[in-house]
Amino acid sequence: MLGLRQIIPVLLLAVFCAPQGQGAMAASSEEYQSTPLTARLVTAQDGIPGDTRSLSAGLHLKLNEKWKTYWRSPGEVGIPPSVDWSGSENVEDIEFLWPAPTRFTAFGIENFGYTGNVVFPLRITLKNSGAPATLRAQVKLLVCSDICVPEEFSLGLTLENGTGIDQGAAELISTYAERVPADADTEGVRVAEAFIDDDLKELQVSIRVDAPLQSPDVFPELGAGFAMGKPDIRLGEQNRLLWARLPILAADPGSLEPPRITVTDGPDRSFTVLADRATQDLPPPYRRAATNPDTLDMVWIAAIALLGGLVLNVMPCVLPVLSIKLSSLVRHSDIPRSRVRTGFLASAAGAMGFMWGLALVLWGLQRLGMSVGWGLQFQNPLFISIMIMVLLIFSANLFGAFEFSLPSGLQTRLAGAGGREGYSADFFTGMFGAVMATPCSAPFLGTAVAFALAGRGVDILVVFTALGLGLSAPYLAVAAFPGIIAFMPRPGRWMMAIKLGMGLLLLVTALWLFRVLAGVAGERAVWAVAVFASVGILAVSIPGLRLQLKWPLTAASFVLAVVVGPYLQQPAAPQEGTKEALSWVPFDRGEIARRVSAGEVVFVDVTADWCLTCKANKALVIERDPVRTALEAESVTAMQADWTRPDARIARYLESYGRYGIPFNAVYGPAAPNGIVLSELLTSADVMDALTRAGTAALAQQGAGQD
Repeated sequence: MLGLRQIIPVLLLAVFCAPQGQGAMAASSEEYQSTPLTARLVTAQDGIPGDTRSLSAGLHLKLNEKWKTYWRSPGEVGIPPSVDWSGSENVEDIEFLWPAPTRFTAFGIENFGYTGNVVFPLRITLKNSGAPATLRAQVKLLVCSDICVPEEFSLGLTLENGTGIDQGAAELISTYAERVPADADTEGVRVAEAFIDDDLKELQVSIRVDAPLQSPDVFPELGAGFAMGKPDIRLGEQNRLLWARLPILAADPGSLEPPRITVTDGPDRSFTVLADRATQDLPPPYRRAATNPDTLDMVWIAAIALLGGLVLNVMPCVLPVLSIKLSSLVRHSDIPRSRVRTGFLASAAGAMGFMWGLALVLWGLQRLGMSVGWGLQFQNPLFISIMIMVLLIFSANLFGAFEFSLPSGLQTRLAGAGGREGYSADFFTGMFGAVMATPCSAPFLGTAVAFALAGRGVDILVVFTALGLGLSAPYLAVAAFPGIIAFMPRPGRWMMAIKLGMGLLLLVTALWLFRVLAGVAGERAVWAVAVFASVGILAVSIPGLRLQLKWPLTAASFVLAVVVGPYLQQPAAPQEGTKEALSWVPFDRGEIARRVSAGEVVFVDVTADWCLTCKANKALVIERDPVRTALEAESVTAMQADWTRPDARIARYLESYGRYGIPFNAVYGPAAPNGIVLSELLTSADVMDALTRAGTAALAQQGAGQD
């Protein structure tokens, strides 16, 4: 046990063999006391025998109720205790040993450390055997309850010549020395492997031991820049095989070290092992039975998804969808009801087809272990370029730059078949509307999507089917009651104004997507798409251009616009705020806890250029008083996570709250260290209430200090 196994028997032998009356006054430093803790240095000996070169001592911390401090690897946040011994005399070396930690949660993050009493055993080597020695410790540590307090204090202890042993101190040091994890050989560890995926998102551990495990916990260490989430631990081979999977919450590739794994199995068994790096996934010893939701749960979540799809129809991001629907109504205002019904059913089928296709893609990505979420396709510059091209083509068509027409022979055959030539257009209208609805989240939508993406394939299918039905409800309503077309005004010049208005709305949407593309891929990509798209539209619009030249030139320009733009993608440029903008702090999950521990309130806003709901929240709530004034207060930090481009740190943060889409807003503070999660659609009242509740403890402490 890091050399301590040899000391424990000596300590116990000294205890039982000590002369009577010699153990009552063992050496101990004066205590340091504060609200969170009491600290002192203790030694088993109250003096130094003439031939002694080494001493057994300990740093004893008594943490008051609800307070805790940290292990050498504290987790994503926290600071391990550190001691400076430079002022000591006749001391050659001091080895600071770490008892096995326990797991606790602070600020919603897994952390490792100690509560109650803890003694850090010290192995002290003297320069001169038998000579008096002085220990001077400058201790720095962080202690946390609902808030965190940095502690810094000095402890001093002088040992003169003597032979006395204190039974209580020796037993106290021995108790915690036994809790220092043993080495792998002592505990019969036969095989220890660790696999870290290439994206540094997950760690897998497999350990075989001789003695069966009962209720193990796993504490991996990969280096100073790494932090792990809660492990999924499984046992096999009569509990002699341990397999664990842990999400990597924070990673610094430059500080990656060989995996060191500490395993605890109750208070009396722990060991540390250096694991070999595996080159492929480690299969678990068994798989737990899936906890599938019952029928009532599925019906309830499907109803929530249906409601979320309905709400999407009135969200700000669905402006282009509404324009397409209105254009469709105008087009169908003078045709038979049967054609109206079938056309709108085709539009509903298009919306459902997109939702089913999206469900299939997300399920496949989920099976591959990739981060999935609502609206993430808008992080892909190729997808955005395609959407820009479609919008520009539709807009130019509505402005009359050109007309789509089929060859006369094909038109005749289609007309003879019953006029079904418009069904494909109706289908793609519905599909395109569903595509444009995905850049934003809505009330109920986040809950439904989180349930789907955290569940089985059938859960994804049910939820996205319900979402599609909700989104296509207006189409289905017209299909069910085609008589509504009778209430439309008769065709006339107003239809031209509507047509131009729809073209303008689509053009505005395309300009918005250009802005999104600039955030995702940079200005070079924007210029490339704009130039090639303009050439293509001009080519197809010029009346006198020969067909042999017009269509090849148009097709080549459109293809180049879609392909070349993403190819010119640039690294993300640092964003510079303006004097009018809020002073946002870049997202750092660990910084949340550090600021809250200092008594601040932190407002976290996860946003993206492609998220229209995020823009609405910012314009209508965040950037307006009273919220803006509150966020500019000295005790409040506004922290922004920009998810315009893929960012694994933000994806993990969202997943820790069961969210797979944005907007996402949460408020942290001394009274709410685990965060108050807000609704997708913000209101000033909700934000102000959360800021007040999160900061209640800090305000109370300030008031107490003033009193």
